[in-house]
Amino acid sequence: MTTPAPAAHALPPSLDDLEALARAAWDALPRGFRDLAGDVVIRIEESADDETLAAMGLDSPYDLTGLYQGVDLTQRSISDPAPTTPMVFLYRLAILDEWIALGDVPLDELVAHVLVHEIGHHFGLDDDRIDALLDEA
Repeated sequence: MTTPAPAAHALPPSLDDLEALARAAWDALPRGFRDLAGDVVIRIEESADDETLAAMGLDSPYDLTGLYQGVDLTQRSISDPAPTTPMVFLYRLAILDEWIALGDVPLDELVAHVLVHEIGHHFGLDDDRIDALLDEA
């Protein structure tokens, strides 16, 4: 499903719209990838909160399209206390801002890109490795 750039009179995609795009992107991933990702929860939020932005050293909520929160798979141990549920956050306002700035990338592709990028962190990959893998795909 390719979402065209918004018309001047159109309402921007809602949280529910982005959630549907994220769910479709998740469902389109290979089954083995989804199985390895395990119990990752995907959350769509309006924007990152001030505490998150401060922790990331960012000034604007438009600078953060997504975030992985949790202990990545390379750091987990059976001897650790029960881990918190790993979560991927997708931030609606920043994604829409980037979508408009890019102008030629369908929204569903951008949402899928951000989702896969953040799941890459769940697998213990750093930004450079994730970007290289996405460039190869």
